[in-house]
Amino acid sequence: MNRAFYIVLLAQFLSALADNALLFAAIGLLVFFASPEWFSPLLQTVFVVAYIVLAPLVGPFADALPKGRVMLIANTVKFAGCLIMLAGLHPLLAYAIVGVGAAMYSPAKYGILTELLPPARLVVANSWVEGTTVAAIVLGAIIGGALINPQLAEGILVNLGLDSRLIAPKFAIVFITGLYLAAALVNLFIPRLPIDHKLPSKSPLFILHDFGHSFVLLWRDPLGQVSLAVTTLFWGVGATLRLLIIAWAALNLKYGLDQATQLTAATALGIAVGSVLAGRFVSLQRAVSVLPAGIILGFVPIALIWVETLFPALLLLLLAGILAGYFVVPMNALLQHRGHLLMGAGHSIAQQNFNENISILVLTGAYALMVRAEWHIHTIIWVFGLFISSVMSLIWLRHRNDVVH
Repeated sequence: MNRAFYIVLLAQFLSALADNALLFAAIGLLVFFASPEWFSPLLQTVFVVAYIVLAPLVGPFADALPKGRVMLIANTVKFAGCLIMLAGLHPLLAYAIVGVGAAMYSPAKYGILTELLPPARLVVANSWVEGTTVAAIVLGAIIGGALINPQLAEGILVNLGLDSRLIAPKFAIVFITGLYLAAALVNLFIPRLPIDHKLPSKSPLFILHDFGHSFVLLWRDPLGQVSLAVTTLFWGVGATLRLLIIAWAALNLKYGLDQATQLTAATALGIAVGSVLAGRFVSLQRAVSVLPAGIILGFVPIALIWVETLFPALLLLLLAGILAGYFVVPMNALLQHRGHLLMGAGHSIAQQNFNENISILVLTGAYALMVRAEWHIHTIIWVFGLFISSVMSLIWLRHRNDVVH
């Protein structure tokens, strides 16, 4: 790996760390202002919507400028959203602005890998990116949770005479703006690379046509299809399984929300381990060979139905993460490689974000409907587990003989 790759890695880690810590600060503000409980999960929704709505724009934007500059611009938008939240704008609106920055950031973050590294190094590079992203998610939750603790804020700012419940989330936001600023400074050291696949026209109609063309082109390409299908399924199922784990832990382990959410750290650790294993043992040419890991993954949550103690639960959640990391990292690398050849890496990552976030909305919506219909949580787990294995089996049967070139 070259020096520029590690600079990109550090920049995206700091930015992702700030994104995840800011979520908890925004929740802290909502709690202070006695907002309805359903506002908290709505934060994730407004963040995700930007990836879908802006998908036709952010891909061409990432390919029209040096991607290091795009990362800097996107990080500046996140920084602005954070400052606006600190200034008093409603957390939902401010976090939506941060989501806009994140939607701009993603195609550049992943797309630049194809410009910095040869295809043979993409799986290893993605294992590093996924590992550091998981670390940012876990550390962001820990840092954000600690910073919104009123006792911590009160201990630091005890003499200001202000309500510590308000001080805590605002103190957290001040700290998080520092993380965004640090990420922006690191972005300045990313080398300026040649512009890739710049659009010949900036007309809105042409941009929409180009987005539709890229969508069809990627889904019709056999290797683009398998990588896009797998990553789309992965993120939709992953978001749903996080909710399932919380409900399952409440029933089987008698855990409260705080304890149940901590269980996800085992899955996060597993994803990091699986990412490292993929980077070590899977080449880009053998990317399709990892699909059976996704078939096995579907049976792991089903096994949780009979688990009622912590240790075996942690082992199964760790296994789920390892399997997920092992098959999604090569698929990410394959999608970047095919996207770079077919339409520009920024375009393909925007397509990936578009499809993945629609999958998140659809599958979490399906879960919500099942809960509303008062299905037993074990029944819902059976449905989702069999859904994962069935879809992954169909993908594997269709693409098992595909050759990466």
